[in-house]
Amino acid sequence: MDTSFIAQNFVPLMFAALFIFLLSGIPVAFGLAATGLFMGFIGMEAGLFGSNLFQALPLRVFGIMQNDTLLAIPFFTLMGIILERSGMAEDLLETVGQVFGPVRGGLAIAVILVGALLAATTGVVAAAVISMGLISLPIMLRYGYNRTIATGTITASGTLAQAIPPSLVLIVLADQLGRSVGDMYAGALIPGLLLVGVYLGFVVLVAFIKPKWVPALPAEARIYREPNGASGHRSLLILFAVCAVAGVLWSKVHQSVVNPLIDRQLPAPGDEIFILSMTIASLLALALALVNKLFKIGLLSRLTEQVTFVLIPPLVLIFLVLGTIFLGIATPTEGGAMGALGALIMAMGRGKLNLSLLVQALDSTAKLSCFVLFILVGSTVFSFTFNAADGHIWVEHLFDNMPGGAMGFLIVVNILVFILGCFIDFFEIAFIVIPILAPVAEKILPGLLPAGTPPEMTLIWFGVIIALNLQTSFLTPPFGFALFYLRSVAAKKNYKDVVTGELIPAVETSQIYKGSIAFICLQVVMVALVIAFPALVTGGIEQAVQIDADKALESMTESSNAARDSGSGAALAAPAMPGAPAASGAEVGSERQDPMKGLLESMKADEGKKP
Repeated sequence: MDTSFIAQNFVPLMFAALFIFLLSGIPVAFGLAATGLFMGFIGMEAGLFGSNLFQALPLRVFGIMQNDTLLAIPFFTLMGIILERSGMAEDLLETVGQVFGPVRGGLAIAVILVGALLAATTGVVAAAVISMGLISLPIMLRYGYNRTIATGTITASGTLAQAIPPSLVLIVLADQLGRSVGDMYAGALIPGLLLVGVYLGFVVLVAFIKPKWVPALPAEARIYREPNGASGHRSLLILFAVCAVAGVLWSKVHQSVVNPLIDRQLPAPGDEIFILSMTIASLLALALALVNKLFKIGLLSRLTEQVTFVLIPPLVLIFLVLGTIFLGIATPTEGGAMGALGALIMAMGRGKLNLSLLVQALDSTAKLSCFVLFILVGSTVFSFTFNAADGHIWVEHLFDNMPGGAMGFLIVVNILVFILGCFIDFFEIAFIVIPILAPVAEKILPGLLPAGTPPEMTLIWFGVIIALNLQTSFLTPPFGFALFYLRSVAAKKNYKDVVTGELIPAVETSQIYKGSIAFICLQVVMVALVIAFPALVTGGIEQAVQIDADKALESMTESSNAARDSGSGAALAAPAMPGAPAASGAEVGSERQDPMKGLLESMKADEGKKP
């Protein structure tokens, strides 16, 4: 049998086999594993691999089960499901809608802000889109919102769960790229918040250009009013100002307070200061609202109390989880466990925690966790054979002569991920594509980062770019899951509104698809910004102080010589071993100097050998 064709085209044949397995309808996890095993046996028969190729595979699979990082997935999933099932989304949408309702575009702004908050707590796209579709869409349609803007805002806000920590996508990408989940969270924090700002800016722009598309909430729809008819916004603004001042004051003293507590010499990272300052401000708001309610002081309006008691507990939970991770007090796994416990306590405090809710949440968590692990096992089997065939070298050569060099590679990869996102789930992309591209990215992308950026930041930056790109996979036809989720709850037939009594036309599928286009463009712009300005990612990550070994050793040598010349060489001598003759000061200085010179010369010689 002529095996030369198989040997020369083994990697392309692997991809062809995977494509055939997936087209057959077999689940992705089993398709990946089947491809790896099938092509591995073919390679052994063709003499490409030894007969012992798969001997180490059981250890690789067992290593997946021992991976502590992946424990964060069930913890954060359980936290999100508990919060979602306890009715938090409904309360948030109603309350934040009342805060921003009086201004044009206020309901859309409320949807975006609640979507961001749900992203940082539930982290489940389906839950966020369905909740906002059931609650906000009928209200938007009732008061005359443009249908394209309304549906686009809801679907796009629901996908924020992919980019804002603690995101499951970021956990998976960190694991596949071999980087710290905490660093991935820190790198994604600023781009995620900027994306929320871009969405808000778009709505504000629409409110100025087409005010009739995003009307304000009418007076009769505002339910939190004071006895004198006031809306209560003044009280809310005063409380916000007081807490903002407290947060700013904490940011000024954060480093001097926290660094001694955790014995840290380096300056505190900006994301850590931001998270802890927000935590202090939120706790102060909650404390003031509790004092006002318990002692019936009457300084806060009904709206202010409602906002505080609904909004602050999930905010504090988010800040505590992320704050402990950024401070290094807790690992992401431990932070997820603390978040899950906090969610259970919040659900209990709201009186929503019962056995049925707990069973549903645990069942959903177990299903998602098993889904992720099975895909990971399948992708491990596939990559085992792929790497044995030097597939990463084949991929690297594929991009060798690409126009544009490193930037051309990055653009092509983003186009590839964007297209794949139209057809397959982000988990499959993360487990199939990323391990193949990561070695190439680590090798050719460092040149795009600012001078002085540590090489280990390359894959963090690459991972955040891919995470933002994967977010669009929920909005792109034909298989944009967020579009399907909204379609499942949006009105399919004309209906009579329960408040106004008017006949509301059904929401068309074309309106949902059109609504996503503007937000897909905004997300592409955000990806381009992160590519153009890597500091948006790398600037938020604490970096170790870079020490020049040559200068340090020369400085130590000069100190040693100065001590010897001043006659204090004996003071530098190490204690003599029992029974050993005492050495003179000059001898000691000479003994300490020679190893120093040898080490310095050795390091310089090693550097000369580097390519």
